[in-house]
Amino acid sequence: MDADVSPEERQERLRRLPAVDRLLETARGNPDFADVPPAVLTRAAREVIDAERRRLLRPEVSGEELPASALWPQRLREAVGRLMRPNLRRVVNATGVVIHTNLGRSLLAEAALARVQEAALHYSNLEYDLEGGKRGSRYTAVRDLLCEITGAEDALVVNNNAGAVLISLETLARGREVVVSRGDLVEIGGSFRIPEVMAKSGARLREVGTTNRTHRRDYESALGAETALLLKVHWSNYSIVGFTAQVPLADLVALGRRHGLPVMEDLGSGTFIDFSRYGLLKEPTVQESVAAGADIVTFSGDKLLGGPQAGIIVGRRELIEAIRRNPLNRALRIDKLTLAALEGTLRLYRDEAEAVRRIPTLRLLTEREETLLPRAEALRERLAALGDPRLTVEIRRLSSKAGGGSLPLLDLPSPCLGLRVQGLPAHRFESALRRSEPPIIARIEEEAVIFDLRTVPPEDEEGIVAGVARILREVASCA
Repeated sequence: MDADVSPEERQERLRRLPAVDRLLETARGNPDFADVPPAVLTRAAREVIDAERRRLLRPEVSGEELPASALWPQRLREAVGRLMRPNLRRVVNATGVVIHTNLGRSLLAEAALARVQEAALHYSNLEYDLEGGKRGSRYTAVRDLLCEITGAEDALVVNNNAGAVLISLETLARGREVVVSRGDLVEIGGSFRIPEVMAKSGARLREVGTTNRTHRRDYESALGAETALLLKVHWSNYSIVGFTAQVPLADLVALGRRHGLPVMEDLGSGTFIDFSRYGLLKEPTVQESVAAGADIVTFSGDKLLGGPQAGIIVGRRELIEAIRRNPLNRALRIDKLTLAALEGTLRLYRDEAEAVRRIPTLRLLTEREETLLPRAEALRERLAALGDPRLTVEIRRLSSKAGGGSLPLLDLPSPCLGLRVQGLPAHRFESALRRSEPPIIARIEEEAVIFDLRTVPPEDEEGIVAGVARILREVASCA
């Protein structure tokens, strides 16, 4: 504190801070606090007083008085609001990244949400055989659907694809060798690496080939008495171009059959839809991997599939059954709400046109630029109507991304709005948008804040206009 303030005066000023009980007394009878749990109200009062105590101990505020008595209830309301606000909150995704890992990946279809609500509000036959009147398996809710869609003999679902890879390797290759191309030793988000998950499974990695070129003879020369499995990993989150060579899955399957070895493919994202039919880049489908003879195929539920977080395993019946019996399955199993959401999503795939129309991830990826342009123009007009000369808004033709470690080379042409506010740097503008309600997550390009309309549903446009208007008012008040 200021050198002119004596220790005695400092203590006197701190003693004038209200006690917690006194501050709580001001809240009694106030309708703003009627529904606030007592524990929350007490915590809020302590935080308000502690914040003021820290302020008074700063040297630069040594000569200031305590806040006026009317300010304490206001600060208490603000603290209560912060404490009562959910930690997991809705945000506006204006980034243009469709499957945004940090923002929750895929949005669920309404049909999936309906199944979740029914399973959450009522008892269900989660592990009950209605025909036999005895305990059943939770996987029957989705097993038949997965087999119907993919053509596989059997299917199992765990909590995510990392878990699917782990339990498959632990079941089929623990203590033995798994042969995999060096180019397939991928890392995905969260530092999940194929070599590390393989080590955790107890299987031994046998690398073959080089980063950019691996041939069938590389696999064949590595086979021996300790070989348990041939593994192929799809490059779902990166691409190698130029002087490259990979062994097609069908050739790897033929090699495995000749030597009596199962072949597993980790598709990563996984899709049931051939995106090339919609003018996008070709991505191998789960059905194609099954048809090529892969004994085990693993993929995610919440990426290109457009469902909840899940790791899906399809393949040969005897291998799936062995994986199902693995004690790890108990630790990795999914709950009833995930199963309900997955079933609701999978049922839509019985009609591909319905799936593309009703599953948000598929709809956003396949939506054409010209259908988004009228919305971009209308939103630009609404922002211009705010009438602030400091704000400039222009339409830019930029690219959206699939995200979620999917389709790394795909650029989706998308109409975007580029915003600039005179006197407000782009990074501060972007930061202020994150403090909106709901928070608005945008990106920055060429010193402008970008709103990509591909990932902004119409109902979120009002929040964008309100958020920009609030920031303009704040900037004006600080000028």
